Amino acid sequence: MKKIVVIGATGTLGQAVCAELKARHEVIEVGATRGKYQVDSTKPESVEKLFREIGKMDGVVTTTGKVHFGPLQEMSVEQFRIGLNDKLMGQINVVLAAQRLNDGGSFTLKSGIIADEPIRDGANATTVNFALEGFVRGAAIELPRGIRINVVSPTVLTESLGAYAPFFRGFEPITAQRAALAYARSVEGLQTGRVYRVGY
Repeated sequence: MKKIVVIGATGTLGQAVCAELKARHEVIEVGATRGKYQVDSTKPESVEKLFREIGKMDGVVTTTGKVHFGPLQEMSVEQFRIGLNDKLMGQINVVLAAQRLNDGGSFTLKSGIIADEPIRDGANATTVNFALEGFVRGAAIELPRGIRINVVSPTVLTESLGAYAPFFRGFEPITAQRAALAYARSVEGLQTGRVYRVGY
């Protein structure tokens, strides 16, 4: 049994990941505003505080990250920074702060299908997701003590269609539970530097 920290545990995907991993591991659930453990991953000091409180751990999973959807010709620098500061640097902050993982531990981050399949109004998301995948590939060859890092890239979730359906016409959705299997594959497997594409 491993001790796995799930950041974003209260979200749709986070809940599914927790349910999948709890069957075999001790899961520490971390939310943004709810639960015993909370973190603002955009603030390095908040991330550092979280991992000091948790102590020893075998894996860290992130299922979080905001991006900005909107026409590129109308997008401000501040709007573009939403994805850079939140989804990209938020997850990178976690990795930078949590390298105290136990030997052979793992990180599993989240990108998304828009890295490979750009959509209208999605330039911010495509940039951020592609950058996350690049970070994982680069970090995989440098992490010490057998620590692994992978990223899950799901297509749009069935549970999220209420909010995102207009952006994903023609895309076949998957359930959060199916996406969660890729997180288990990363946590429990041996691969590193991988992008696990789910549903496409």
